[in-house]
Amino acid sequence: MKITSLNDIPFSEVSHNQNIKKQVMIQSAEINKITNFSRATFPPGECAPAHSHNDMTEVFFIVSGSGEIRINQKNYSLTTGNCITVEPGESHELVNSGETDMVVIYFGIESD
Repeated sequence: MKITSLNDIPFSEVSHNQNIKKQVMIQSAEINKITNFSRATFPPGECAPAHSHNDMTEVFFIVSGSGEIRINQKNYSLTTGNCITVEPGESHELVNSGETDMVVIYFGIESD
């Protein structure tokens, strides 16, 4: 068993943009096939640039705020409560296009 609280987890930089801060609640290898379980805060205007993962599916849940996600060159609007699944190999980019922080909970699952 493991119990964590966001109050006890330090912030670290997202590898795609140092202005986006994350808190990793579950690290790679703590649970079989999960690469991470994290919460990230995107300040207004910040972007996690386009990238892809050939080795995992990534799931994003918009806790608050709004923005856009671009998947394989197609834009989709994001609002509070949206859940997005990005399959292995799909290029994706998240942008906070709103006026307040966009808070995102996300996790990765290793693909076979």
